[in-house]
Amino acid sequence: MWRAIALLLCLFALSGMPGTPAWANDCPKVRITADPAYPPLHWYDGKTLRGASIDIASRVFDDLGIAYEIKYVGPFPRVLRMAEAGEVDMISTLKITPERLDYLAFPSNPSLSNPIAVFVPKHSTLRYSRWEDLIGKRGGLTRDNKFGNGFDEFIEQKLSVERVNNPEQNFAKMRAGHIDYFLTGLYTGLAYLAEQQLEGEFKALIPYVTDTKNYSAFVKGSPCIKYLPAFDQRLGELMRSGVGDAIVQKNIDRWRQHPHRVDF
Repeated sequence: MWRAIALLLCLFALSGMPGTPAWANDCPKVRITADPAYPPLHWYDGKTLRGASIDIASRVFDDLGIAYEIKYVGPFPRVLRMAEAGEVDMISTLKITPERLDYLAFPSNPSLSNPIAVFVPKHSTLRYSRWEDLIGKRGGLTRDNKFGNGFDEFIEQKLSVERVNNPEQNFAKMRAGHIDYFLTGLYTGLAYLAEQQLEGEFKALIPYVTDTKNYSAFVKGSPCIKYLPAFDQRLGELMRSGVGDAIVQKNIDRWRQHPHRVDF
């Protein structure tokens, strides 16, 4: 369903959307930003944003000959606010949600696969094989994280979760016994544990909660939205050729070999 919505938005962008400023006919440089604390998909190394999503977006724009700028703007809630205010041109990457469709236009092709995992202490006896197994347990989330595929609604209706600002707080709460599990992206959870040398204390349960797609989204009010169809086409070509998977694996290996302290 979301792919169909994204394609309609892409076509709608070409025909001119209501509310788009009259001056929105030029884009000298695409200003790209991302969540600075979601390695290995994207992270801030103290100087610039890095990660698989940044490399993929950069590769597409390089192939198209379109100028761009990687712009660090602060924590993820601020990333969303700046996109909604039209102060950046692209977020790379995030999930499609109804509220984000108000101000973001998504390509039909995803940039990344982002499995969501249940993290627990290494010696936890929690048995997990389906969502319902989490009912009655104490869970943790990071604010503004969305998982898609109906799981966000399941959380609101069925689960008891506490939201904090970052993964670090959630893992600390598990260590203290205040929560039983923590829901987050598999890669990001593993990246945090590697950076903190805590891989011996926690584990990710299988099966994963869901395996949703992340998309590089253009800001609707940005003049750079004119590049959405070309971006989508080239991105699809790269994904089908396996380039995207290679970039993701490269960044997973990079992070494992040289984890960088970030403000999770």
